[in-house]
Amino acid sequence: MTTGCVILAGGEGKRMKSERPKVLCEVLKKPMLGWVLDAAEEFGFDKIGVVTGFKRELTEDYLKTRGDIPTFFQEKQLGTGDAVKQAAALISDTDCVCVLCGDAPFVDAETLGKSLELHKASGAGVTVITAEIADPTGYGRIIRENGKFTAIREQKDCSPEEDKICEVNSGAYWFDSKALLEALPKLTDNNANGEFYLTDCVEIIGNAAAYKSEHPDIVLGANTRKTLLELNERARQAVFERLMDDGVSFTTTDGIIIGADVKIGADTLILPNTIILGKTEIGKGCEIGANSYIENCKIGDNVTLDNVKACDSIIEDDVKIGPFAQLRPGTVIRRGVKIGDFVEIKNSDIGENTAVAHLTYLGDSDVGRGVNFGCGCVTANYDGVHKFRTEIGSHAFIGCNTNLIAPVKIGENATTAAGSTITKEVPANSLAVERGQTRIIENWQKNFKRKKK
Repeated sequence: MTTGCVILAGGEGKRMKSERPKVLCEVLKKPMLGWVLDAAEEFGFDKIGVVTGFKRELTEDYLKTRGDIPTFFQEKQLGTGDAVKQAAALISDTDCVCVLCGDAPFVDAETLGKSLELHKASGAGVTVITAEIADPTGYGRIIRENGKFTAIREQKDCSPEEDKICEVNSGAYWFDSKALLEALPKLTDNNANGEFYLTDCVEIIGNAAAYKSEHPDIVLGANTRKTLLELNERARQAVFERLMDDGVSFTTTDGIIIGADVKIGADTLILPNTIILGKTEIGKGCEIGANSYIENCKIGDNVTLDNVKACDSIIEDDVKIGPFAQLRPGTVIRRGVKIGDFVEIKNSDIGENTAVAHLTYLGDSDVGRGVNFGCGCVTANYDGVHKFRTEIGSHAFIGCNTNLIAPVKIGENATTAAGSTITKEVPANSLAVERGQTRIIENWQKNFKRKKK
C-alpha cells in the first residue's frame, strides 16, 4: 500500500496578528509545521506534500530547510476541503492518504500508525482521528448514532445537545485515496462559514471509522498568542518530564527552554535561564548554565558551560568554558580544554588540554594540544576580502596581546612574546619578539591642550 500525507498549511491566522503564516508560529523555537513534519517523517509516508496559501513564499522558504517537499497553492482560503483539492496530484499517486493540520503540533507517529491499522482493518473509506478533552470549545464534535460514528459537526453548526459532546475531531484523517477524490467535487459551502469543509467527506463517503487517540493533546492547536503560549508551556513541561525520567537534574525550571529534539545524559544538571535547542546532544555528568544558549551542538561527558553561547559546535569530554564565552559555527573543542571569560572562537579546532584564559578571539584556526594563550590574543583572519587560517603547533605559548596575522604558522613548542604582531612563520622551539623601539617626546604640546580642554 502506498501512503501519502497532505499537510494543510495555508491559513493566515488573523488572531495571531502576525506577518507570517500561522503554521510558522513557534513552539519551543520550532515552527508548528516543523512538529507536524517530524511526525510525518517518523511515521514514514511514501509521499508528503504541503498545501500553502497566505504568504506562501515564507512557508516555502522554511520547507527548503527540510528537504525537497512538494507544495500545492490554495489561492483563496475557501476551507479545508478546497485546500485538499489542490493536492489532488499527490493523492492520485497513493492508495491511502492522511490529511494533517499544520497548526496542530502534537500529532505523533504512534497515533498515525495505530489509526492506520484501524483504517485498514475496518475497510473504511475514511477514518477520523479523535480525542476526548475536557473543554471542547472551538472543536468539531464527533457524532455517533447508537455508538456508531456517523458525522463530524463544526461547533457553529451544532445543536445544543451536540455542543455538549467532548469527543472532538483532531483534524487528522485517513482516506482511501480513490474515495476522497470522488468525494471532493461533491462538497458544498452550505454552512455557517460559507466554506468547503473536509469534514463533510465523512458523510459523503459514508463508510467511516473513528480512532480515539490515547494522547488527547494531539487535537490542540493555536489560533491566538495566548493559546500558542499554552502549547509552549505544555511542550516545555513534557520535555522536562522526559529528561528527568532519563536522569537529568534541575534545581528549578525557571527560564529554561529545551527543544523537543534535544538529548541529555544522566546526572547532567541544567541551571536556570538556559536555552538548549535544535539537534543538541549533551553527555553525562555535565553542568550547563546558568544563562547559557546552546543550539545544534554535540557535547561530551563532564563538561561545564557557564554563561556560554554555542552554536553548531562540538565539545568533547572534560571541557570547562566560561563565563561569557561564545563558540560560533564550525568550532571543535577537544578533550580537557579550558576556555575562560570573554573568549570567542569561530570555525576553529582547539586541541586537547589547551588553555584560552580570557579576552581572546580565535577565528579560522587549527590549534594543537597543550597550547597556552595569554590575555588579549587575536588571530587576524580577515583582510576585508578573504578569510585565512592560522596554524598553531602543540605546546606553543602565545604571549599576552599577541596578534597573529593569518595566514601564519606557529611551530610546536614555540613562544610569542607579549605585545607581538606576528606576520611570518615562527619555527618550532623558537621565541618570536616583534616590538618597536620606545620613543619618548617630552613636553608634548597636545597633552597641555587636552588638559586645558
